[in-house]
Amino acid sequence: MVRVDPVTLEVARNRFASIADEMGVVLRRTAYSPNIKERADCSAAVFVPSGEMLAQAEHIPVHLGSMPASVAAVLDRFGDSMQPGMQYAVNDPYFGGTHLNDLTLVRPVYLEGRIIGWAANRAHHADVGGEAPGSMPAHAIHVDQEGHRVPPTACVEAGQWLPEFVEPFLAATRTPAERLGDLSAQLGANEAGALRLEQIAAEMGIERFFEVATALLDYGERRMRAAIAALPDGVYRFGDAMEWGGEDLEIRVAVTIDGEHAAADFAGTCEQIAGNINAVEAVTRSCLYYAMRVATDPTIPANGGCYRPIALRAPVGSLVNAQPPAAVAAGNVETSQRIADVLLGALSQAAPDRVPAAGQGTMNNVLIGNDDFAYYETVGGGQGGRPGRRGQSGIHTGMTNTKNTPTESLEAHYPFRVIRYGLRSGSGGAGQYPGGDGIERELEFTVAATVSLMGERRRIPPYGLAGGEPGACGEDWLIRPGAAPERLSGKCTVEVSPGDRLLVRTPGGGGWGDPSRDISSA
Repeated sequence: MVRVDPVTLEVARNRFASIADEMGVVLRRTAYSPNIKERADCSAAVFVPSGEMLAQAEHIPVHLGSMPASVAAVLDRFGDSMQPGMQYAVNDPYFGGTHLNDLTLVRPVYLEGRIIGWAANRAHHADVGGEAPGSMPAHAIHVDQEGHRVPPTACVEAGQWLPEFVEPFLAATRTPAERLGDLSAQLGANEAGALRLEQIAAEMGIERFFEVATALLDYGERRMRAAIAALPDGVYRFGDAMEWGGEDLEIRVAVTIDGEHAAADFAGTCEQIAGNINAVEAVTRSCLYYAMRVATDPTIPANGGCYRPIALRAPVGSLVNAQPPAAVAAGNVETSQRIADVLLGALSQAAPDRVPAAGQGTMNNVLIGNDDFAYYETVGGGQGGRPGRRGQSGIHTGMTNTKNTPTESLEAHYPFRVIRYGLRSGSGGAGQYPGGDGIERELEFTVAATVSLMGERRRIPPYGLAGGEPGACGEDWLIRPGAAPERLSGKCTVEVSPGDRLLVRTPGGGGWGDPSRDISSA
C-alpha cells in the first residue's frame, strides 16, 4: 500500500476534482445548445492510465458512473495504437455508451512520452438523427431507430476533426451547426483537463504523481469499506415497476451487506422488451454507485477506489442489462430512475436514518422539433421527504442533476411560448417530512412540430417511507384549439400544429414518516 500523508492526500483530492470542475465550466461556457450551456446536461472526469476514475465533478450521476465504460472501450480498441494529440468518441450503448444522445470524448494525456491519465467528458446532444426529432422516438424497438451510432472511434488528430467521424455525425443530425458547436466545446473541455493534469504531474514528478493517485484511489476504497461495514449485515429486498402501456414491468433487487462488501442482484427483473426502456449494464452500475453513496457517506471521494467493494449482478438480457440491438434511449433517462428507486428502497432497510422516500422517479423528457430545430428538456419534480427534512420542490433528483432552460432562453431559441410555469401545489406526499411538489409547465407552439414524451410515474406513484404517503402521479395533456384536452400517454410521439399547447404536470415526491406528525403543521 502506498503511504501518502493526509494533508497531501486532501490537497490532491481537491486539485484533481477541480480539473473536472474546470472542464465542466469550459464545456458549458463554450457550448452552442441551450441543453448544455443552460441546463448543464454534461459531465466531466479524469482517470488514471488503467481507466479507473481518479476524480469527477458533481455533475450527472448516470453519466459519471457509466463513463468508465467509455474509457475502457477506447482502451480496448486503441490501447496499442494511441498517440499524443488524439481524441476518441463513443456513444454506442453496446460499446461503452449509454444512449445515443450522450456522446463521450476521451483524450489520453501524456507527459515526457508516458501516458499519465485520461480526460473525458460526456454531453447530451439534442439530436443525433433517428426517426423523430430529439432521437428518442417512443415507438423505437431497435437502437438504430434512435440515431447515429459511434463505436469507439478516433475523432481528433492534432486539434482537427477527422472526417471519418465528423462528417457522418453531422450528416445524421437535423441541427449540424449546433452539433458542431457542442462538439467543439467538448474538445476544448478535454484540452483544458489534459493541460491541468499535465501541470500537476510535472509539478509533482511523474512517479510521485502516480503514488499520490494510487493512494487517493486506495483511500476511497478504505472509506467505502468502512461505511459499508457500519451497515447491518443482511439481505435487503425491494421491487418496483416501469410503466409500459397497461403493463407493469418489474425491477427487483436484493442488496447483500456482508462485512465490508455490498452486492446488488437484480434476479427476477423483467426481461428486455421490444421498446426503448431497456437499460444497458453501465447504466445499472451507475445507479448502484449512486445509491450506495446516498446510503453510506456522500463525503467519500468519488473515485474508482470507492466502488471496488461493490458488486453487481444484472441478468443478461433483462431490463437492466439489455443486449443488442434493443432500443435504449429511455433506459438511460427513465429506467435508471427506477433502478435507483429500487436500490434505495432496499437500502432504506439497512440505513433508515439516511435514505429518503422516492423522488419523482422520472426525468419527464420533452423533445420537440422538425427539420429546422431540435429542443430537449427534462423537467424537474418533487424530491422525497428525508429523515429530518422535507423534500425540495421543482428540482431534479436521482440519476440526473440538470437545471431548467430559462423561459427567456427557451423563447429566444425555439418557436414556442411558455404559457405557464410554476410549482404543482399539493403534489408532494404527506408525511412527518412531506415530499416536495412537482412542476406545471405549459407550452404553446407557433409552428408545426413533432413532440415526443418519455416519462414515468404516470400510473405508479413515487413511494413514501416510514409511513409516509406517496407523491402524486404525473400527467401530460395536449390542448388543441376548439377541442377537449387530451390526456397523453407518458411515452408517445405526436404531431402538433400552431396554436396547440402541451401541459406537463410532473410527479411530487413521496413523504417520509407519520403524516400526523407533519413538521409543517407544528
